[in-house]
Amino acid sequence: MPTPGKVAIVTGAGTGVGRAAALALLRAGYRVVLAGRRAEPLDNVKKEAGGAGANALCVPTDVADPASVKALFAKTRAAFGRLDVLFNNAGVNAPGIPLEELSVEQWKNVVDINLTGMFLCTQEAFRIMKDQSPRGGRIINNGSISAHAPRPNSSPYTATKHAVTGLTKCTSLDGRKYDIACGQIDIGNARTEMAERMAKGVPQADGEIRVEPLMDVNHVGEAVVHMANLPLETNVQFMTIMASKMPFVGRG
Repeated sequence: MPTPGKVAIVTGAGTGVGRAAALALLRAGYRVVLAGRRAEPLDNVKKEAGGAGANALCVPTDVADPASVKALFAKTRAAFGRLDVLFNNAGVNAPGIPLEELSVEQWKNVVDINLTGMFLCTQEAFRIMKDQSPRGGRIINNGSISAHAPRPNSSPYTATKHAVTGLTKCTSLDGRKYDIACGQIDIGNARTEMAERMAKGVPQADGEIRVEPLMDVNHVGEAVVHMANLPLETNVQFMTIMASKMPFVGRG
């Protein structure tokens, strides 16, 4: 169990993996700041948490906007006085169209949210964590199986998720002197709104369309809580959690 009153921020908290992680953290005793672009899904997560929702603060946030990110962390510190865990989860995809047909705007949108947004949140977390008492904290980045292997027609998403691995390593190294630990959770085929299409059949590397197995997203939330609850002297640097039979290990 966390120390009473531990504070976490979850970005992209209104749906999918972010929702599952936010609910799991709230039920584990954390005070959780729910960040996401739309207020209504955040409010729904707070209600879904039941009594634990009293420890939730909803802050509509666009992680691609530096001013919005600064406001998120300022509101967190004003409300709770510190920050112990940041789950950098917010992310988007681009349409699954051939690489040569993607617009620059589609590319930039994915990069701005998946990578630059994660950097902006990490930067603000450092500024709070290194100066608070007790000092330090933990940052958990959502990498994805796409941090290891691409799907067809996924260049913006896959490129940003590979870059997240580099950011995780740099954050882990640069955070040492401040007692900030950083790890990455790579998720494959959790049953969310984004992954629901897997059950209907998705393109494979060989050009075929095949249905892929999915797993309960709540297992991802529990995994995030496990990483968050570790003492700062211990870190899960990389965790892969996936549907056991998804086509990833080996050749499909």
